[in-house]
Amino acid sequence: MKHQPLLTGSYHPEDCLFLLQEAVDVALLTVDEKEQRLQAGIHYSQMVSIEQAPSKAYLDVFYKLTAKYKKRLATELLQLAQILRQQKGKTITLVSLARAGTPIGILLKRALHMLGDVAASHYSISIIRGKGIDEVALRYLQTINVSAESVVFVDGWTAKGAITRELKQSIQHWNEQNPSFQLSDKLCVVSDIGYTAHYVATHEDYVIPSGILNSTVSGLVSRTIRNPEISGFHQCVTYRDLQQDDLSNWFIDEITSEMAQVNFTSLAIPNILNQQNRDQKHQEVLSYLAKVMKAQGVEDINKVKPGIAEATRVMLRRIPDLLILKNSQLEDVEHLLILAKEKQIRVKIDAEMPFNALALIKDLTRNHS
Repeated sequence: MKHQPLLTGSYHPEDCLFLLQEAVDVALLTVDEKEQRLQAGIHYSQMVSIEQAPSKAYLDVFYKLTAKYKKRLATELLQLAQILRQQKGKTITLVSLARAGTPIGILLKRALHMLGDVAASHYSISIIRGKGIDEVALRYLQTINVSAESVVFVDGWTAKGAITRELKQSIQHWNEQNPSFQLSDKLCVVSDIGYTAHYVATHEDYVIPSGILNSTVSGLVSRTIRNPEISGFHQCVTYRDLQQDDLSNWFIDEITSEMAQVNFTSLAIPNILNQQNRDQKHQEVLSYLAKVMKAQGVEDINKVKPGIAEATRVMLRRIPDLLILKNSQLEDVEHLLILAKEKQIRVKIDAEMPFNALALIKDLTRNHS
């Protein structure tokens, strides 16, 4: 395994190496087929969807939101880079959680290099809710002599905290089995709306533009797949048919050019919230979700997706039932309203919501209308 060339998707090898392997003979499902299988109890890690190029109207919103937020994202990435240098030292191995974490990992690597005195490398690996992290990938890092102390796990954002929890459980299990390669389970994200990450730039629910497209902003790589019959790294599919629609490197370059214009010396380093504050805020998020579930008659918390990024994923990749917005006039939710109109999804406004958007996944077992 060590001698195989690693996947890079459509990225440059110096930006990202995916510790994944190409899946062979995987059926690409429509959103409807995938939803039927999911709700029949097949685990999401064993299937992957067909992806379409986004519509022109949707792309226009993506470009507009990138223009609006690229300076903010660039600044926050540099702030995160400074936090990591302060906390981890001058050798840092970024391990992003594919695929939402991948573009953020690339940008964070570039931000660390801009600080001038940090040696940073970046790998992207699979973590799957209910199945854990790819331990073969962690072992690979150990075999190439990565220092365990240098490893930082990176994602784009948090929502309910399911992936943070999965990461903590996985790393605890790994550390119990691997006394000579002890890893930290502290997660680094740009936007921590669920209050579960450790290295955080903001807790605000705003549009991280890479969160509103699928593979065309993530190196043309699919969500990761775990076929237990296949040994080695977890798997993925590359959407080569979307090559002409690929904006992965364009997005990286847009944010990088913004980072180059930030005055590092004036950057304030955000405070890391203490555990008690985080836990309290996390409970507030969960109690709001419980209220929504009760009001809408939803029994499975996995069908409730808070935050702009997660709501977008529901609208793009699942069968939505309801979209709740804090304020429908916000530019940040314009793309969600486009998708809701295209898919004829109900939209409800709740000005008291602690984030800007929330989507519910339709329960096909209960509602055949």
